Amino acid sequence: MTNGNGAPLENAAPPQLNVLAQYIKDLSFENPNSPASLGPQEKQPSINIQINVTANNVGENDYEVALAIEGKGENGGTLLFAFELIYAGVFRVQNVAQENLHPLIMIECPRLLFPFAREIIATSVRNGGFPPLMLDPVDFVGLYRQNMARQAEQTKPS
Repeated sequence: MTNGNGAPLENAAPPQLNVLAQYIKDLSFENPNSPASLGPQEKQPSINIQINVTANNVGENDYEVALAIEGKGENGGTLLFAFELIYAGVFRVQNVAQENLHPLIMIECPRLLFPFAREIIATSVRNGGFPPLMLDPVDFVGLYRQNMARQAEQTKPS
């Protein structure tokens, strides 16, 4: 917040982002071809991962942000494993300018959730009999920009 001259207001409360809760909303792991799929593989499996972020207002300053991660490992057309995880958190956001609210919720909140979701996936894949799947870090700024561009394209008049 600034005064009319562009100088910051001295009495303005600082922006706050608090994590109120984190939880698994949905988790599924499939190992459809076990035990045959658990043996040595001739080549590295191909891994396909999709990530999506959604957010809902659940209170005056509270937002539920859900990080949805789906993935599968295949080798030679055979499905080795598949998983779906929705890992969510409730965040309290205060004293943030309206124009910064959406990017904060859609970039910073999933960035805080990701390490926990990554660990859940690694553990699930390992418990399925495979080496742990360590997801690479996600560029949530790039993902946000991509989603905003896609939304702008969909709302553009034909």
